[in-house]
Amino acid sequence: MKRKDYYATLGIKKGSGAEEIRKAYRRLARKYHPDVNPHNRSAEEEFKSVSEAYDVLGDAKKRKIYDQYGFYSDQVPSGGPGAGPPFSGFDFSGFDFTGFGGGGGPPHRAGSSFRDIFSQIFSGGGESAPRQNAPQAGRDLEHSLRVDFRDAIQGTKVRIRVVREETCRNCSGSGSGPGGPVVCPECGGAGSIRRGAGALQFNVGCPQCGGAGRLPRGCAACRGAGRARRQESFEVRVPPGVQTGSRIRLAGKGNAGRNGGPPGDLHIVTEVVPHTYFDRKGDNIYTQVPVTVSEAALGAKIEVPTLDGRAVLKVPPGTQSGQKFRLRGKGAPSLRSSRRGDHYVEVQVRVPRAADERTREILRELARLNPEDPRKDLKSVT
Repeated sequence: MKRKDYYATLGIKKGSGAEEIRKAYRRLARKYHPDVNPHNRSAEEEFKSVSEAYDVLGDAKKRKIYDQYGFYSDQVPSGGPGAGPPFSGFDFSGFDFTGFGGGGGPPHRAGSSFRDIFSQIFSGGGESAPRQNAPQAGRDLEHSLRVDFRDAIQGTKVRIRVVREETCRNCSGSGSGPGGPVVCPECGGAGSIRRGAGALQFNVGCPQCGGAGRLPRGCAACRGAGRARRQESFEVRVPPGVQTGSRIRLAGKGNAGRNGGPPGDLHIVTEVVPHTYFDRKGDNIYTQVPVTVSEAALGAKIEVPTLDGRAVLKVPPGTQSGQKFRLRGKGAPSLRSSRRGDHYVEVQVRVPRAADERTREILRELARLNPEDPRKDLKSVT
């Protein structure tokens, strides 16, 4: 069996953690996804290789077997030639296997260490692999959705198109087509393959054909996969208050499962278009509003735009530039509760231009009436 370097496929080192494996898979899956590379056969093959690598390395039990023996097969024959644990019917009594014991002592019998050696080699350390025809859940899918700022605040409904794997309608997911069986590509029709570790190499029943040496003829529509890629349209309800990175789950709208397994889910990841005036942080909204010198000095009531329309803000006398005021409950709706955030208004005092002599005279008079030095606290700084 030709070894496949799943670590190299994902671009990571052996011994990488589960989170690093997941991040590498997601990065490559997005790069080679058929939605991003339509009609690109090479990208499609890369996507399949990446998915296969993650299927093994992303599962702790499968990864343990792969790391120990250099390969992994998720197909275990349930009957016929090659079925059952290798050498399960062979009697090893009377053989001297002291060479396998790592030292002296009495001969090892079939019921002890030597049988354990074969058990570890062929059964993956005693852990049962999933059955060939066991139901398998379909993979989840992700779809990025760009949402207008107002729609993210108020909520909306949009229709999207997603390419997903569905159960093949031609063969109902069996992968079999009309006609007689074909030679198994795994064992070449022999019904067995060589496996083992190091010098221990043995013929065992082929896991793909169950030792029969033949496989049913593949379905022409799905090429024996049992699933076919189709574009499907979905209506997505975007709830009020979504932000960039919010996830909306559509249950059962991912890839179809295998052997009657349930389909995966479709996860919609939102990207909110920034607004030119409103700045959102969490559930709070921040804006800047200009005021005149006289409004800041004498106080005034001004209108400011909010998510709900225009609101009146009372600016108290002596307001300084950069001072913030809160409009309670005027922020964005929260996805976690029924309450809304707040709206913070930052006042920016606009200094008038001295365009004529009369204006300059008034400003000089204002300076005489208010001789306070605003930089007096800075004189002690060295």
